[in-house]
Amino acid sequence: MPNLTSNSGFLLLEFSQVQELQILHFSLFLAVYLITLLGNLFTIILITLDHHLHTPMYFFLMNLAMIDIGSISAIVPRSMLNSLMNKSFISYSECAIQVFLFFFFDSSEIFLLTVMAYDRHVAICNPLQYEAIMNNGACIEMAVIVWVAGFLHGILHTSGTFSTTFCSNKVDQFFCEIPKLLKLSCSDLYLVEAVLLVVSSSLGMGCCIFIVTSYVWIFRAVLQIPSVQGRQKALSTCLPHLIVVSLLVCIAVFVYARPPSNSSSDLDLALAMMYVIIPPMMNPFIYSIRNKEFQNALCKFLN
Repeated sequence: MPNLTSNSGFLLLEFSQVQELQILHFSLFLAVYLITLLGNLFTIILITLDHHLHTPMYFFLMNLAMIDIGSISAIVPRSMLNSLMNKSFISYSECAIQVFLFFFFDSSEIFLLTVMAYDRHVAICNPLQYEAIMNNGACIEMAVIVWVAGFLHGILHTSGTFSTTFCSNKVDQFFCEIPKLLKLSCSDLYLVEAVLLVVSSSLGMGCCIFIVTSYVWIFRAVLQIPSVQGRQKALSTCLPHLIVVSLLVCIAVFVYARPPSNSSSDLDLALAMMYVIIPPMMNPFIYSIRNKEFQNALCKFLN
């Protein structure tokens, strides 16, 4: 069969055929998008302006906020536009760009959370050497490696996915998701991308193992702190990062670790929405709720 997508593009899954419900979907996504955008932008501005927050932890948090903005911007605006225009079409090139951006920001976030776990490990387990190890040059190098690794990861998966031939253009998802696209393949080249997905899953598992191992050493070091106040202060710097990692991993497991299904379902759609929306929206709030330094900087900024 001919490659239909190179000429006609793809048809994404619609939330509803009813115009009123599509407008409701647009309104809800717009509210969520603005909350996410403002929360992460405010985090970046606050860290940039307050010199008390010019530390490695907040430097990486600023990078996380930029990744969250890019992650949700790769998916939600296009879905909002389709609902507003009452259509489900996305061109071949737009779909490829969406796949690249999604994988770029998604993998960059996993790599960055791994680096942030290393930062907390050094801060608590080797406090006397923290400034020497996590100096400005080292932090910038780690951030560059995270962004470059995410970029290469996105390029690799995009080229692997769109090197295949598609026999259908109906995607059972509201955005261009690689597992759904591979179901449309009618050539053996999809096996290349399938292998890449296995490698990426193994890489993500390796990052999770590193984070868990880091926290095992962190908790051992915290238990050796004699004062209760000291233990609470040490844990308070790790708790937001731990919550962010747990939230991302739990949603990812629910979305991608379930047995594959040949038919789309409302559950698939709901879980995909959770994975795309909840982590980038919640991250700035998680880091600001019980962070005294961040709250003090916020009060100074508002005053």
